[in-house]
Amino acid sequence: MSLLEVPPVISHSRTRVLYGAGTLSRLGECAKAEGATHVLLVTDPGIEAAGHKDRAVSSLKAAGIHVTVFDGVRENPTTHHVEAGVRAARKGARNGSPGIGGSTNPLPAIDLIVGLGGGSSMDCAKGINFLHTNGGKMSDYWGIGKATRPMLPMIAIPTTAGTGSEAQSYALISNPITHQKMACGDVKAACRLAILDPDLTATQPPRVAAATGIDAIAHAVETAGTTRKNEVSLEFTREAWARLDAAFERAIGEALRNPPVSFFGKGAGAAGAERMLGRQADSSDERGRMAGADSGRNSESGKSARTEVRGSLEHGNAARTEVRGSPGAAEARAMMLLGA
Repeated sequence: MSLLEVPPVISHSRTRVLYGAGTLSRLGECAKAEGATHVLLVTDPGIEAAGHKDRAVSSLKAAGIHVTVFDGVRENPTTHHVEAGVRAARKGARNGSPGIGGSTNPLPAIDLIVGLGGGSSMDCAKGINFLHTNGGKMSDYWGIGKATRPMLPMIAIPTTAGTGSEAQSYALISNPITHQKMACGDVKAACRLAILDPDLTATQPPRVAAATGIDAIAHAVETAGTTRKNEVSLEFTREAWARLDAAFERAIGEALRNPPVSFFGKGAGAAGAERMLGRQADSSDERGRMAGADSGRNSESGKSARTEVRGSLEHGNAARTEVRGSPGAAEARAMMLLGA
C-alpha cells in the first residue's frame, strides 16, 4: 500500500500513515493486510449521520471481513461507554450479526478494532481494546504499561484535525462519578495504522472545526514550550505551526460558507451554521448540534477548548502570553466562533 512519506527520523514509528483524499475506501484492504476477519468498528452518531460509518462498513465487507458496529460513543467517553463497547464486541462474536451474504451464524472473535471519528471515538476504541483483551476495569490501566496481555491491532481514522489520538498510545477515559479523566497508556495500545482522509473533515460543523483547530494550535504551543522538547518534537512543532498559520482561518471560513449538508439538511445553508454556533436552540437544532459535537472531543463548549489553550499548557503563563498576546486573525476568528 502507498503510505505517506515521512522524515527518516520517524520512519520506524509504531503507527504507519496512509494519507490522501478518499482513502477511507481502502479500509477493507488495510484491515485485510492486518489479517482481520472480524472488525469492531467504534464510532458515534454524528459520524453515522455524516455517512462515514456506512462507507467504512461497505469497504470492510467488500474485503470479505465481518463487521460489528458500536456507535454508542459520546463526547469525553466514560467507563460506561467503554464497557458498553466491550459488551458489543463479545455479543457480536457470540451471537453473530449480519455479515457477508446476510449470514447470521456465530462469527469469529473480534481480531481488529477500528476507531472512526474524533478523539472520543478513538480513545473509546483504545479503552475497549484494554478491557476486551486484558479484562478488569479501566482504572486498572490508569498510568502506563499496565496491560499484561497482548492487545488487538487497531486502525484509527480521524474525522477532525485536532486531537492527535491516532498517533499516540493513550486512552483518555473519564470516571462517570468523579468526572476525573484517566490517562491509560501502553505501547500495545498504539494504532498499527492511521488513515488520514482529508475528505472526512469536510463534514465538520463550523463550531467543531474551530474547536479542533484550536486543539491543534494548543498541541503546537505545548510542544514548543515543554521542558522535555527535543529536536524531533521541535521539527513537528515548526511544521504544524506553519501549516496552521496558512490554513486554519481559511478552513474556518470555508466551514461557515459551506456548512455540511449531512448535519443541517439540504438547503439549510447559513441558517444551519447559525444554529451550530448556538444562536438558535430549539429541540431539533440541539439534536443536530450534539450529533456534530460527538465527532470531535473538544467541541462540547468553547470554554473547554479555550481552557486547553489558555490554562493547561505546561509552561502556563509563558504559553498563554504567546497565544493570547499575538493571536493573529486565525486565532481571533476561532475565539469569536467559540463565543469568546
